[in-house]
Amino acid sequence: MRWRTFVAVGDSFTEGLDDPYPDGGFRGWADLVAATLAAGAGPDFGYANLAIRGRLFDNVVAEQVPTALEMRPDLVSFAAGGNDVLRRSCDPYALIERADQVIKEFRASGADVLLFRFADVMARLPGQRIVAPRVAVLNRGIGEIADRHGATLVDLYADEVFGNPVLWSADRLHLSAAGHRRVAARVLTALGISPVESWLVVPPRPAPTPWLAARGADLRWMRQYLAPWVRRRLTGRSSGDTITAKRPTLGPYPQRQSPVD
Repeated sequence: MRWRTFVAVGDSFTEGLDDPYPDGGFRGWADLVAATLAAGAGPDFGYANLAIRGRLFDNVVAEQVPTALEMRPDLVSFAAGGNDVLRRSCDPYALIERADQVIKEFRASGADVLLFRFADVMARLPGQRIVAPRVAVLNRGIGEIADRHGATLVDLYADEVFGNPVLWSADRLHLSAAGHRRVAARVLTALGISPVESWLVVPPRPAPTPWLAARGADLRWMRQYLAPWVRRRLTGRSSGDTITAKRPTLGPYPQRQSPVD
């Protein structure tokens, strides 16, 4: 195994929401990838996950990137900007410019870098006409950055399976356990490593919901998820305000059991 250290940088996507461990913490695709890499590299493998839910791009760059660079990992994943594109003031072109500099720094440090094109989450959320063009700009720019700096691109947007609602959690924004397993499989495949076959099994789509029941589900979603999100925006708060990174230092992995099937 060529990678003996792996550092994951980003927001809730990389922290692992909503793929819970039995103790209530979150696993997610990065932990699954780390477990696979550790199995191949042996007991000296080190893994850190600095990602924190709700973090904007500038927070990720200011708080996590310097720490990741100091660790000098063999492999680093960078996924940020998903929270930014949901905000009215977002400039996706500015995000691309800043991301280019970040990836340039990681590559100059000798690290291999994983980058992501976001899956089409907006198909299940309001505001698609406003947000979807920003996501398209960011996805296109990330692909160009990967080409320019020799990073490994994991193109989730091109994977039509992410249109299956079973791969998403009840909040319609974060991945489910099945979604995280598919991302982990896509990452490992991009790295030239065979994933657990079951991670790529496509869950059956749920039966179509009758119109009236679907509208009722939409209203419940708005009360449970959209309204709290709007309140946080209005009060300047974030879901990650009281959260710290789950693995802030490089250490052996796994430290707890991580299911792989």
